[in-house]
Parts: sequence; structure tokens; C-alpha cells
Amino acid sequence: MKAIVMLVVLAMAAAEKPSARYGAPDHGPHIEIIRDDRVHPDAEGRYTFDVETEDGIRRQEAGGPGGNQQGSVSFTFPDGQVFDLQFVADEEGYKPQSPFLPVAPEFPHPIPQFVLDQIAFAAEEDARRPRGDSPSRGYVSPNK
Repeated sequence: MKAIVMLVVLAMAAAEKPSARYGAPDHGPHIEIIRDDRVHPDAEGRYTFDVETEDGIRRQEAGGPGGNQQGSVSFTFPDGQVFDLQFVADEEGYKPQSPFLPVAPEFPHPIPQFVLDQIAFAAEEDARRPRGDSPSRGYVSPNK
């Protein structure tokens, strides 16, 4: 009888879900895909896809010969803001556009005076140095 009980306990332990034993994360609710339109690459490399999920995530892309692509991604943040990104990828590189992307300052921006002074000082040093002499040859360790 003890052997039967022990076999039943072992069988139950073996049948237990691994996630319950090892604390695997809860993956949340299942999100349905409400649109999945795809045109696989043709002989010339052209393709398209348009995917949308029930929680509002949307991804579109089209591409063609030479690796040229354009598309968009959109979703809603938990605070209600809608993230939207359009992109083009071609021989000039990847060019995303979105109000959520950081923007570099416009150039030319004003250069601080201390930077201009340092540039002028370095130019004067270069002008005083004999031709062919590098700055590393003129350095002497203070310990010698």
C-alpha cells in the first residue's frame, strides 16, 4: 500500500507544471492578432506586411529591391499616449521619424569662447613647432 501511495505522489509531482515549481513569470492575458496580412517576397524582393493586435499594437512594412524599406509602428502607452513611428531605410540609411525620438540641437550652434580660445592656442602651438616634430617627441617625464 505504501508503494502505491508513493507512486501516486511521484506521478503527481511529475505532472505538476514546471512554471508552478520554478516560479516562471506570468505572461499575462493572451492578446489576439486581429490582422495579419503578408505578401512574401516575390522574385524581385518586394514584400509587405500589416499586423495589428487587439490591444492596439500595429506594425506595417513594405520593402523592395536593394533593401529599401518603409513602414510604421504604433502602440498606446499605459498612460494613454499613442506612440507613432514612421521610417524609411534605403541606400542613405535608416531614417526614423517620431515625436518621441530625441532631437539633436541645430547646427551650427554657438561655440563657447573657451573652446575657441583652446582651438586658437593649439593652432599657435602647431605653428611654433618645427616641421616633422610631433608633440610626443617634445615630452620629457618630470621624474627623469
